[in-house]
Amino acid sequence: MPTGVHLRDARQQLFDAAERVLLRDGPNGLTSRAVTDEAGCAKGVLHRHFPDFDAFLTELVLDRAAQLETQARALHEAAGTGTVADNITGALTTLFGPVPVAIIPLITFRDELRARLRQARPGGGIAILAQVATAVSTYLADERELGRIAADADIESLTLSLVGGGHLLFADRHQDPPTTATVHKLVTTVLADVVQRRLL
Repeated sequence: MPTGVHLRDARQQLFDAAERVLLRDGPNGLTSRAVTDEAGCAKGVLHRHFPDFDAFLTELVLDRAAQLETQARALHEAAGTGTVADNITGALTTLFGPVPVAIIPLITFRDELRARLRQARPGGGIAILAQVATAVSTYLADERELGRIAADADIESLTLSLVGGGHLLFADRHQDPPTTATVHKLVTTVLADVVQRRLL
């Protein structure tokens, strides 16, 4: 690799390269050499911007987790509109897009990365899943406040069921993502009791 390649925004280009490698080759294929080769730069470029590869991965995960905030805000703003099931179905499909789903096994795969994420932010050891859970939980609480689900709905349990079930549906990166109908069926099943009791 040439050492004289100038990267205008080296951090972002390295993050984008890592994302491409992760989507193509999975967590096992994500090495510092693979990232710099994908970015078309010398390996030293990565280490000029990050103390080590785990520091790079930590920043990558935090950057991608922060990008989920836009989708989380959209779900929050949907409270009181449409149907609860449709809103959550759309949110899970977006929040569990290819990149977030690819990052989750990376976090599971690397102990040091989880440790650094926990140091960086509360609940950071399961970044991405934590972002999705917060978005869903906040939305459900809003809908409960608006009276669109039962007043005694257990938000924490509903969130765990929706996020855990949603992740399982999207987790197999070698298959096509689940259809909207499949995700909607999960959501309506989980929410059936709290929606029905609200109507009584």
